[in-house]
Parts: sequence; C-alpha cells; structure tokens
Amino acid sequence: MPSSVTALLLRAARELSAVTPTPALDAELLLCAVCGLNRTDLATRRSVELTAKQSENLSDLIERRAAGEPVAYLLGHKEFWSLDLAVNPATLIPRPETEQLVEQVLALIPPNTPCRIAELGTGSGAVALAIASERPLVHVTATDISQAALQVASSNARRLGIQNVAFLCGDWLTPVHRSRFRLIVSNPPYVRNQDPLLQSSTNHEPRAALLAGNDGLHALRIIGCGAAAHLESAGALVLEHGHDQAPSLRALLSAAGFSSIFTCADGAGLPRVTFAQLERTTDHVRICPEKTGTTRRQ
Repeated sequence: MPSSVTALLLRAARELSAVTPTPALDAELLLCAVCGLNRTDLATRRSVELTAKQSENLSDLIERRAAGEPVAYLLGHKEFWSLDLAVNPATLIPRPETEQLVEQVLALIPPNTPCRIAELGTGSGAVALAIASERPLVHVTATDISQAALQVASSNARRLGIQNVAFLCGDWLTPVHRSRFRLIVSNPPYVRNQDPLLQSSTNHEPRAALLAGNDGLHALRIIGCGAAAHLESAGALVLEHGHDQAPSLRALLSAAGFSSIFTCADGAGLPRVTFAQLERTTDHVRICPEKTGTTRRQ
C-alpha cells in the first residue's frame, strides 16, 4: 500500500534520530532524491503518496544512513561554494569550514589578475573549482594521489564548464616538478590517527584523506617543507588545519624559511587557516597579520 509523504518523513526521522543531529533534514533530502523533487516541492506536496517501489528505495537509503553512511554519498553530490559537486567514497566530502580557505585565497587574488595557483590533495576538486570559478584568469593546478578522486574532480570541472583547472596525479607537490606558483593551497589530512573525536560517519570516507600520523601534522609537514621550492618570489602558502594545530604549524613553517605567518579563524571562531609568505612584498598583494585574522590588499 502506498505511503504518504508525511508518514514516511516522521518514521524516517525517528529511525535516524540516534545517528544524526539532523534526522528530519536527512530524511527530507533522501525522500527528495527518491521522488525527484526539491525541498520546496516537497513542502507543498505533503499529501502526495509514494509508490511501493519509491517506498522500497527510501527504506534502503534510510537503512544505509542509519548505518552511518553519509547523506552526500547516498545522494552522490554535495554543494560547496554554491557548486553542485559529485562525490563518492573515493573523495572526502567537502566541509562548510573549508569555504574559509577559499575566501582567504580569493582575498589574496584581486579580480582580473592572472596568476598560477597549485591546490594539493584536491579530492572532488571542491577548493580548486571554487577558486577557478571566481577567478577565471587564474590557472589552478590541482593534484591528488588518487586517480579515482581525480576522475571525480575532472568530471565535476567538465559538468560545471570550468576550464582553467588542470588535474595531475601524484603525491602533493611531486606532479608539478619545477613549476612555481603565486599561491600553494591545501586542505590536507590533519586528523590524528587515534583522534577520539572521529565520528562514525567518517568511517565511510577515505582514510588517506583524513588521517595524518600520530600528531596530525604528517601531510602539513611534507607540504610546508617542500612548498618554498615551488613558490614565486613573495609567494604564499595557505593551509587548512585542525583547530589546535596552529602553533605547531606556525613553528614548522618558520623553520622552513617562511615569514609573515599568521592564522585566521573559521566561522565558529576556531583557528582554521594559516598563511605563510616567503618574503614581504610591495606589489598589489600584502598579507597582514591583523588581530581579526583578515587579509588586506595594498
């Protein structure tokens, strides 16, 4: 017997309440996917009944969500920077806090300014595509060690019509050889191997995109130590990291020869993005370590 939308949503939300802080939202998103509706349509069609097949498909998705599988993987896509990005278990799911990384990079590159940027560990291409979509004269070279992830990223670029990004397969800076860039940007793995805050939902995401050794600094250390050889004069490194890693990362970057090092907070007020510059410059970009954690163009 067909089931009404309202009844299905109530039942689904109850089943998901133990595994997610947003059971009603998750249920709505999954129901929309099954019915081919958006959430606005769903709000105006609560009396519509699902077919037996649609109810079966929804039950399967709810069961998988209750087992901890992320909604983004169940839907096959995730919005980031207003871009609808395909994702799958080969890619990390883009997080809202990573938009802070994009914001800070865009503040360093005035519109209509051509330059070269490298984005390391691109995954689904979220950061590279967000930057490229906002700065069409910027050429972004995005690397990832996972060929499967690069296939997703390349497909996203084609579907979105973003052409100023090149994807290269390899570990961090290895694929760029002797190239130099105005900025090197990365949201690398920075979770400690035994971090007790790891949530069950991350069990479905690629471990290599999350875990970074006992101190969580393994990838950040590789990038920090290798970046200077691939930056233009007065080029800068922009890195996302854990909220408690800023002091260690700043010390690491100072030892690697960087100066003008400072950290910006994310939307929750947590230290999230650190900048490091090879040397101070007097041209159109200057990184200023103000108390607010903002950047200023001269």
